Amino acid sequence: MKLLILTQYFPPEVGAPQNRLFELAVRLQKLGVDITVLTAMPNYPQMEIYQGYKDKKYSYEVMEGLKVHRSSIYVSKSKSIINRLRNYFSFVISSARVGNAKLGNFDFLLCESPPLFLGYSAMRLARQKKAKLIFNVSDLWPESAEKLGVVNNKTLLKLAYNLEEKLYKRSCLVTGQTQGICHNINERFPSVKTYWLPNGVDLSYYNPAKIEAGSWREKNNFAKEDVLLLYAGIIGIAQGLEVILHSAKSFIDKPTVKFVFIGSGPEKDKLLQLKAELKLSNVFFLDAISKKEMPSVLKSINAAIIPLRKLDLFLGAIPSKIFENLAMEVPVLLGVNGEARQLFIDKGNAGLYFEPENSESLTAAIIKLTDDKEVALQLGRNGRHFVNEFFNRENIAQNFFEKLNTL
Repeated sequence: MKLLILTQYFPPEVGAPQNRLFELAVRLQKLGVDITVLTAMPNYPQMEIYQGYKDKKYSYEVMEGLKVHRSSIYVSKSKSIINRLRNYFSFVISSARVGNAKLGNFDFLLCESPPLFLGYSAMRLARQKKAKLIFNVSDLWPESAEKLGVVNNKTLLKLAYNLEEKLYKRSCLVTGQTQGICHNINERFPSVKTYWLPNGVDLSYYNPAKIEAGSWREKNNFAKEDVLLLYAGIIGIAQGLEVILHSAKSFIDKPTVKFVFIGSGPEKDKLLQLKAELKLSNVFFLDAISKKEMPSVLKSINAAIIPLRKLDLFLGAIPSKIFENLAMEVPVLLGVNGEARQLFIDKGNAGLYFEPENSESLTAAIIKLTDDKEVALQLGRNGRHFVNEFFNRENIAQNFFEKLNTL
């Protein structure tokens, strides 16, 4: 069986889709699938082509047995919609060109969305390479872009919705990262075959028993008695991260309670300005780190804060950062209602829920968690047990492999 993965995002970039696709690909290859990846020159999240890839229109490398072809992409630090579209479509064009010239035939082509527009390249390459198209939806674009106010142009939205429908109907299977995504697609397009392909975690890599405690704290000048509450990930519009800063203001008189942000994104400057306005000496912003460093960070914190904005759109969302935290026995303060709350709070009992965008609710959850260390420890233990049972990457890959054999 030969599978081509088409994605704009892939390691050495750090991020949720990068990790998820790489981990799935490695495991499918071990199960006997011949994997090829067609991706862009690495640039995310800095929006600058990495050293070793600059000024190249094409490159080829082997990563843990995976054949990885890379094509050119336009990158800009500008956040304008025009430059974002240039970014997307430059890779649509270059991936179609490189795929046609460099690659043979495949049984399946798995395309990662967003960006939705990569579907143009996916449909063309699937036809040229005689491959069955599998369209993987990790975010319901353009619906999310419209509801978040990222895209307001009616012509562009109409074009995107038409493309979305065409891609679903031309795919032999549409995979969704959450059950909510699959349900949304099936409600709108009942004839489309969907499959829940969840994110997960490598429990051998994220294993608290193997990681030395305290080293990351010392390196970043945090004291042993400090209570560290972490947000790690993209600092974007969807997360509604202002809620953390407004909650932090309630803990100014408790100097050992500290709020740490790790990452970058379009909203970081705005949050830094809000921190200054609120005079928050207990909030710290650190640069994005590599996957290699993440277990040490998670071993050193007391809890993770995982918010999203209060939108119906996110009732079916599961932020990927949940899995690594739970695997490391870190309790989560979850500001996401719907599917994520039902799975990880109600069923998994792995943390505490707070109402999205409600700083008072977050403050109350923090107090409850930090006032009872034994409860926090038990929530952490529950989390690792839960993700081992339901979100182990080995099982996810095995189940998907079996599904591929039925198509």
